[in-house]
Amino acid sequence: MISTPDRRRIITLIYEAVAAGARLLKACDVLNLSMRTIQRWRLSDGTVREDARPTAWRPTPSNKLSDDERERILQTINQREFANLPPGAIVPTLADREVFIGSESTIYRVMKEAKQLCHRGKARRPSHNRPKPFTATGPNEIWCWDITWMPAAVKGHYFYLYMIMDIYSRKIVGWEVHLAESAWLGADVIEKAALRERLHGKPLVLHSDNGSPMRASALLTKLYELGITASNSRPRVSDDNAFIESLFKTLKYTPRYPTGGFKCIDTCRQWTQQFVQYYNGQHRHKGISWVTPLERHENLDVEILERRSRVYAAARQANPNRWSGEERKWTHIKSVTLNGRKEPKINKIAA
Repeated sequence: MISTPDRRRIITLIYEAVAAGARLLKACDVLNLSMRTIQRWRLSDGTVREDARPTAWRPTPSNKLSDDERERILQTINQREFANLPPGAIVPTLADREVFIGSESTIYRVMKEAKQLCHRGKARRPSHNRPKPFTATGPNEIWCWDITWMPAAVKGHYFYLYMIMDIYSRKIVGWEVHLAESAWLGADVIEKAALRERLHGKPLVLHSDNGSPMRASALLTKLYELGITASNSRPRVSDDNAFIESLFKTLKYTPRYPTGGFKCIDTCRQWTQQFVQYYNGQHRHKGISWVTPLERHENLDVEILERRSRVYAAARQANPNRWSGEERKWTHIKSVTLNGRKEPKINKIAA
């Protein structure tokens, strides 16, 4: 709702722009207003039409509840026998007693206004707290893993790809393809990856979703033996394991991914091995300043980014007229946070 002084200011600015040669439609678009709105605001004598909505007369609905009726509903639903029942159970009970205090929707509306629209009785509101945040400042500190389906050539049949990713470097540190989804197989893949990365005795966090293999006692026992801290997503929240889900999308949307499915498990394993070699050694990842996961995993990214900065600085010095601003900053990503809270976006309003 725009006040009358603001309307006068807007109309003055728009018609000053029109007098300077601008089109009325374009001038209105700059202020995100329609031309019809400006025409409606400006009267024939040049004055501004005031907004009549705040002072408009609005008749009271004839079916509006009175204060006594509202109080009667609240007293009834808060009685001992109805204190743990929803309106859907209260209404028929009262109807059997030849009593009517309002419909279910009316009772729900009154409860909402009285801030009583919550779990009644001993039941508590279900809550799924956000997983504990972890921050990685180097490789092999936080891993995430998951299992995805790889379609076979026969419709309805699948192979199962077990894959583990280091979230700091985005390197695929372990993977295997099997015919079944099992906690025992997952534990074996994790153990092999830990041995390959020489993590014996080193702290490690392993994040996953809430799938049955991830919460099975066989897997949790293996993690305890290896000294690995387990972290799990919230139930039915897909983006708590976003790193590995993004990797799966990259895998399945790569141009050479066989859309018709894999002929056999050996073909699937061979293709996945080629993808892992490409992803770790050649794929430049946006989240780590466009270096490869293997370069970052081996702590070579700092030198690479510094070299890129020198190249850009030399290019600007050679041709300064081609640069309207500063050269691109090749920033080293010092840390990566798992399950971190996103800062709310604040819309800046121009003065």
